[in-house]
Amino acid sequence: MLAAAFLSVLAVMSWMPAAHAEDGHELWLRYRQIETVQANAYRADASQLIAGQGTPTQVAARDELLRGLGGLLGATLPASDSVTRDGAIVMGTAASSPLIARLGLDLDDVGAEGYLIRSVAIDGHRTTVIAAREDIGALYGAFHFLRLVQTGQSLAKLDVRESPRLKLRVLNHWDNLDGHVERGYAGASIWDWHKLPDYLDPRYTEYARANASLGINGSVLNNVNSNALSLTPMYLQKAAALAGVFRPYGIRVFLSARFSAPIEIGGLKTADPLDPEVRRWWRAKADEIYRIIPDFGGLLVKANSEGQPGPQDYGRTHAEGANLLADALAPHGGTVMWRAFVYSDEEPDDRAKQAYTEFVPLDGKFRDNVLVQVKNGAIDFQPREPFHPLFGAMPKTPLMMEFQITKEYLGFATHLVYLGPLYEETLRADTYARGKGSTVTKVIDGSLDGDVPGRSGLTGMAGVANIGADRNWSGSHFDQANWYAYGRLAWNPDLSSRAIAEEWVRMTFSNDERFVAPVVGMMMDSREAVVDYMTPLGLHHLMGRGHHYGPMPWDAGGPRADWTPVYYHRADKNGIGFDRSATGSNADAQYAPPLAEQFGDVERVPEQFLLWFHHVPWDHRMRSGRPLWDELVHRYTHGVDEVKKMRATWDGLSAYVDAGRHAQVSAFLAIQQDEAQWWRDASIAYWQSLNGLPLPQGQAPPAHTLGYYQSLSFPHAPGN
Repeated sequence: MLAAAFLSVLAVMSWMPAAHAEDGHELWLRYRQIETVQANAYRADASQLIAGQGTPTQVAARDELLRGLGGLLGATLPASDSVTRDGAIVMGTAASSPLIARLGLDLDDVGAEGYLIRSVAIDGHRTTVIAAREDIGALYGAFHFLRLVQTGQSLAKLDVRESPRLKLRVLNHWDNLDGHVERGYAGASIWDWHKLPDYLDPRYTEYARANASLGINGSVLNNVNSNALSLTPMYLQKAAALAGVFRPYGIRVFLSARFSAPIEIGGLKTADPLDPEVRRWWRAKADEIYRIIPDFGGLLVKANSEGQPGPQDYGRTHAEGANLLADALAPHGGTVMWRAFVYSDEEPDDRAKQAYTEFVPLDGKFRDNVLVQVKNGAIDFQPREPFHPLFGAMPKTPLMMEFQITKEYLGFATHLVYLGPLYEETLRADTYARGKGSTVTKVIDGSLDGDVPGRSGLTGMAGVANIGADRNWSGSHFDQANWYAYGRLAWNPDLSSRAIAEEWVRMTFSNDERFVAPVVGMMMDSREAVVDYMTPLGLHHLMGRGHHYGPMPWDAGGPRADWTPVYYHRADKNGIGFDRSATGSNADAQYAPPLAEQFGDVERVPEQFLLWFHHVPWDHRMRSGRPLWDELVHRYTHGVDEVKKMRATWDGLSAYVDAGRHAQVSAFLAIQQDEAQWWRDASIAYWQSLNGLPLPQGQAPPAHTLGYYQSLSFPHAPGN
């Protein structure tokens, strides 16, 4: 039997390092052969596969199991129509498989995308069944089964029941039609718009496989700073070609829409959402889109933010703008994802308050097919932010989490920063919106406010993709882990980021515990390290303007104050930090009362958010007993030291990973150490120029003068 044989394999299983350098293209779907004495018995007992191939999704699921088990076992799994021996795998739905129909499995609660993996007996033979209500569920189940094998899990007495917690699990590509990727650090866009629709790069199928392995079911193809041409017939045909590739893998295509499209490509004189001609134009455009892409997912919109057009240009609200598009899409089942990343053209008293101020009065005024897409924090994907105050503040409106997978403020592709802990920290944060335990996860999955009148059942999570044309997809091998972690948490927001990291390491590199434990440790410490060497104790938005590369806390230029670091840190001779308490901008009042009281009290606020919510003297006594200045320098230095530890750990693991990938990670860690030191030294030099304080005893001075750091320029940094 497959399960019994695998148990014996687990006892002595080892994974042989690759004999040749790998380039990372296979991601976590490497399916490298298990090399053990027991492998022959395992291959013999993996006796047959019974799976339908009547639909493209069934073919994809069957092919994935054959590819995966063939690679892992080094032998082809024979196909069959009936169970004739122990070790069979039966996969499908009651409609596609008479064997599964005969078993009468209870699949009512798994939904359209869920699945059941169970050890059963069929005709006296021990069998593993992968069953679902729909074909896509069986495909997801096939990937789950392969993940168990890849990570060395027991297959005995399986009884796995899975279904996604969120309905929409979407990647947002910030890809432009000219091939450039905004905030992309893995090369050009993977979409070759010039060759589409006539040439379909095989990579598009690989992309779909990788996303399906995580349960991602939507792809927004173009940048939120959108070009209206994306909605023209020529480009809709190109999007339709991609939709055809993605469809067997359960992925629907979405597009970012430019709000002024009726003017730019429709010939109208206005884009006013209440204008009858504008409403007719969008209804006709929706009809056209669905004729070309029948399963089109919907539209993502960035409006009245960073210069983008929107309904406020006509004195209308975000709800009126979103509802215009929602009404056009509703007959076709489409969804509008309306971004809440907005701030007014006027100088605000605190940009962190803008989204709350604009959106909370609109709670309950959006159509049922609108998701308001909210960034994890109120500023902009910083190394650490408190959760966005909108979460928990709009009980009648479905809110969609927006995380950034591409590391715009976290060292681009060269810094090893595992974002799983950042995502987990946000999802587990308690909003106190309806009492203790009102976590952000419960807000976005609908369980917190599902009984509120007027609340629709629409839920979702979006991730700004880090995918590009680089051979390893993400610009670095470890950045693949952030794509992986996002997908796993979009499926189940309650998963542990540590458990996800271990899964990814085992699938991507090795199951050898001598490798797994230290690498997972590196990953779990990496996010806190980058917070320390970039933005410790609640500091934020200290990077260079435009390119966002490197420290520039002295920057006071630019067209508006809230694009500059000095606006956020407000450091002077007496202290540092942004006062968001009642004595300042009062942004803490946007949180539920228990949190507002905690955040607003300088003695009770979590120290990780101290300088986010308070302007405090340099000699403020920290919980460590050190004054703030000493603690700040300590944190900067600690961040650099953590990167040094990561380098030393990785250097000692060369025996467990192929030379090619080991060398690239080593080179990137060297870059990270240099740049972490740069962040520390430049920041300390600037703060000293304001406070005039000596360094704490034992702390090394900056390597250069402040003038040197201020003279550095990076006009061609990637992603700009």
